[in-house]
Amino acid sequence: MPRTGEGRVVTTARLETFADGVFAIAATLLIIDVGLPANLHDSLGQELLQIWPQYLAYAISFATIGIIWVNHHAVLVQVGRVDRSFLFLNLGLLLSVAFIPFPTRVLAEFVRTQDDGRAAALLYGVTMMVMSVTFLSVWLYASVARGLTVPDADSQATRRITRSFLPGLPMYTAATLIALVSPKASAALFGLLALFYMVSSSFFGRREDRRFDSG
Repeated sequence: MPRTGEGRVVTTARLETFADGVFAIAATLLIIDVGLPANLHDSLGQELLQIWPQYLAYAISFATIGIIWVNHHAVLVQVGRVDRSFLFLNLGLLLSVAFIPFPTRVLAEFVRTQDDGRAAALLYGVTMMVMSVTFLSVWLYASVARGLTVPDADSQATRRITRSFLPGLPMYTAATLIALVSPKASAALFGLLALFYMVSSSFFGRREDRRFDSG
């Protein structure tokens, strides 16, 4: 295990294995909160239609967690080694990811009411804002502050990652503030943000694809 003058520097293998487990558990927990009420007041078909916010919240949050996982993998492709501070920053990111199922359930239950929906959308938005800050911190620490990227890191890929991460906090902040006026509009914007990152994240793995094709 290599060392530096400031302490131990380790490879990313164990970090990625642990992170994959957290992502998998968080994504799985989302479906647990999708369900019918214990006592049906209408026909089954009507009840299934009435819980549409649960389907929507599940889809948005599953896509969001999936995108974070894809981008996390893309980041670690560019990171050759990690130190103790990087590990703690990454734990902060995983903390926010593991928390996502809770605000998802709250948003699905209360988005259709104005006052409670506002609080639910704010909770979801703040969670996304924390996730965005921690993810950006992980990347900037590795790529700028400590230079933990691999020696042959793809400069174009690193610039694409940085450009994609930087708008995250302002966009999530805007979507969160809109919840003060319309919780439904805020939830819709969270869905659009998930779509945005699905498109932008497709650019992260180009170098990986070339490696796999050539390998």
